[in-house]
Amino acid sequence: MSVSVFEHPFLRPLLGDEAIAAAFTAEADIAAMLRFEAALAEAEADAGVIPHEAAAAIAQAARSIAVTPAELAAAVARDGVVIPELVRRLRTAVGEPHAGFVHKGSTSQDVIDTSLFLRLKAASDILLARLDALIGSFDRLASTAGALELTGHTRMQRARPITLAHKVATWREPLARQRARFPSVADELFRVQLGGAVGNRAELGEAAGRVADGLAARLGLGAAPRATHAERDAVAAYGHWCALLAGSLGKFGADITLMAQNEVGEVTIAGGGGSSAMPEKNNPVGAEILVTLARFAATLQGGLDQALVHENERSGAAWTLEWMILPQLVTTAGAATRTAFTLIEALRFPARS
Repeated sequence: MSVSVFEHPFLRPLLGDEAIAAAFTAEADIAAMLRFEAALAEAEADAGVIPHEAAAAIAQAARSIAVTPAELAAAVARDGVVIPELVRRLRTAVGEPHAGFVHKGSTSQDVIDTSLFLRLKAASDILLARLDALIGSFDRLASTAGALELTGHTRMQRARPITLAHKVATWREPLARQRARFPSVADELFRVQLGGAVGNRAELGEAAGRVADGLAARLGLGAAPRATHAERDAVAAYGHWCALLAGSLGKFGADITLMAQNEVGEVTIAGGGGSSAMPEKNNPVGAEILVTLARFAATLQGGLDQALVHENERSGAAWTLEWMILPQLVTTAGAATRTAFTLIEALRFPARS
C-alpha cells in the first residue's frame, strides 16, 4: 500500500484517474497561480490602480518565470501557504521599478482559491464529457437489450419479474439528475476570488469592483460581488456533487456484482478479473471498484463538510483540510466515471429461456 492509491504505481490504474489527477499537480497549481497574478495586474491597470507599464512587466514575468515545486517547499513549511514565496520570486523577476505593484490588493487565499477554481473547472469538463457518454451508453443498452426479462429482488429476496430496461433506468436516471444539477453547482463555485487581507477589498478602494470584474473576465470565471474566503458552502456543494456521482455509479456496480454471481447468471463481464487460486474465476473487478469508490467518496465528503467551519474571516485549519480532501474526492469521481464506462462496454447479457 501507499499513502495515496491515486499515486501508487500499480494501484493507480485500478483506482485512480490520471486525466483528473493532472489538474491537481503542483505544476498545474503554480501555472494557475501565475495566471492569476498576470490577470490581476492587467485588470488593475485597466481600472487605473497600477500603471500599464507595470502590468505589462508583471504579465510578462508571470508568463515566463520558471518556478519548480521544490523551490517553494521550504517556504511553504515555514509560512503555511505558497504565495509569499511565489510572490517574492515574481517580484524579483519583474524587477524595479514595477516589483511593488505585484499582487497589489490581493491576499494568499485569493490566489490559491482562484487557482483551485480554474483547475476544478478544467477537471469538470472531463467529468461532464464522461457523464454524457455514460448516459448515452445506458440509453443504447436499454434500446438494444432492454426487453430482456430479469428477476426483480427486494431486500435481497426474489420478487416479481422486471425488464433490463427497468434496471437500466435506475442506473441512468441518477446520472441524468447529476448532469442537470451541475450548472447551478458550477455557477456558485467557478467565480473569481478577490478580497484582499480580510475579504472586504479595502486595499483597492473604489476600483475594487472593476478590478474583480476584469480579473474574472480574463480568467473565464464568473464575476463575484464579494469574496467568499470563509464561506465554503459552494466548495462543499461541489464535493457533494462528486460524491453523488460516485455514489450513483456505486449502485450500478453493486447491481452488477449481484447479477454476475454464478448462481444468478444474469450478466457476464468480458475480460474480468482473474484469480491466483482459481484460474476459472472471472471476478467482477470493475463493478467492485465502483462500490469501493462510492463508499470512499461518501467518507471524504464527511470530512469536506468539516471544512465549512471557518473561524472569523479566514481559517488556516479548515482551509488546509480542503486541500487534503477535495483533490481526492474529485479524483474518486473521475475514477468512477472511467471505470463505469469500461464496465458498461464489457457487459454481456445472455438470452433467457
